[in-house]
Amino acid sequence: MLFYAACLVMLGHLSLALLPGLTGVGVGLVCIAVGSGGVKANATSLVGTLYTPEDPRRDAGFSIFYLGINLGALLGPLLTGLLQSTLGFHWGFGLAAVGMAIGLIQYSIGRKRFTDEARAVANPLPRDQRKIAIIVGVAVVAVIAILALTGVLQADRLANIVVGVTVVAAIAYFVIILRSHHITGQERHRVIAFIPLFIASSTFWALYQQQFTVITIYSDKQLDRNLFGWEMPVSWVQSINPIFIIILSGVFAAIWTKLGDRQPSTPVKFALGTVIMGVAFLLFLPMASTEPNSAPLLGLIGVLFVFTVAELLLSPVGLSASTKLAPKVFHTQMVALFFLSVALGTAMAGVLAGYYTDQDQVTYFSLLGGVAIVIGVALFVLKRPIERLMEGVR
Repeated sequence: MLFYAACLVMLGHLSLALLPGLTGVGVGLVCIAVGSGGVKANATSLVGTLYTPEDPRRDAGFSIFYLGINLGALLGPLLTGLLQSTLGFHWGFGLAAVGMAIGLIQYSIGRKRFTDEARAVANPLPRDQRKIAIIVGVAVVAVIAILALTGVLQADRLANIVVGVTVVAAIAYFVIILRSHHITGQERHRVIAFIPLFIASSTFWALYQQQFTVITIYSDKQLDRNLFGWEMPVSWVQSINPIFIIILSGVFAAIWTKLGDRQPSTPVKFALGTVIMGVAFLLFLPMASTEPNSAPLLGLIGVLFVFTVAELLLSPVGLSASTKLAPKVFHTQMVALFFLSVALGTAMAGVLAGYYTDQDQVTYFSLLGGVAIVIGVALFVLKRPIERLMEGVR
């Protein structure tokens, strides 16, 4: 599944590179969207099969996996952006297709070493239900298209709609898994243990993803980007976090490996990540001002460093937790649930950004930072019952 999904992503980039006009855009984006859905969840699930649920190296392994993701996130835009600016968009998309092809070749060579468990497709859709699933999928796309063309689905309401749809989808997914007759009592307890982690993850991403909205606006208006007479582009601020992730991912992997069985449990790591994310928002308070170019660049770099520490305590650990708490027949679906928490948090970040103003920075950063800290502390207080529900998995 992972191989074919990655091929679909590559075909999407080839379409954007070779097909002219709207045809290339339409075919390319659909292929990339569908293919990415198959790549992200299945790749994470595949990494999870390399470790047993009790293996203390699991979180360290996912930290290294996370390092690879962010290397691509840093280098991809730089390389494709360079080609786009010098030779044109089609060359940039072409380079992305070449990169996917190289990855597919490497994966084809290495996948022979995977175990039978990694090759098995858990709980596949029965053949008699595939037609219904396809019809439902086409109907959903058609409804969205009609709503968009008739003006019901407007851009200014999109974030709220995505939040509502994601909440409904997450609840439905949890209900389907928990009511399944194919999971054991122990697996059901572990799924229940994942629910507070899902809430904490959504809260974390609701703050973290604002580096692409509120913090970008903040960097444009409030940040002093003058370096010895040269003004740093606003877009460069987005590269600070990936650089920190690349530097610190190995550090965190080494820490978890060194600590082994003595490392904090998953609920504690989630609690720390959520609290530290809230603290990062409170660190904006000393720099709050309505004066343009008043915030020091070094101060924002420090805040984004705290962002990264929080991220590495929660995001790769969340990927790991979704695989080790997953029922055997819902392995990839649990990973999809973690990505749903990311989607929910991202949509919430868009909604919350609408309340930000230069004149109300203190209230905005204080309130959101405080809420995150409260949720993180609540998760820490509940760590014992959550750990009991996890039944031996840390």
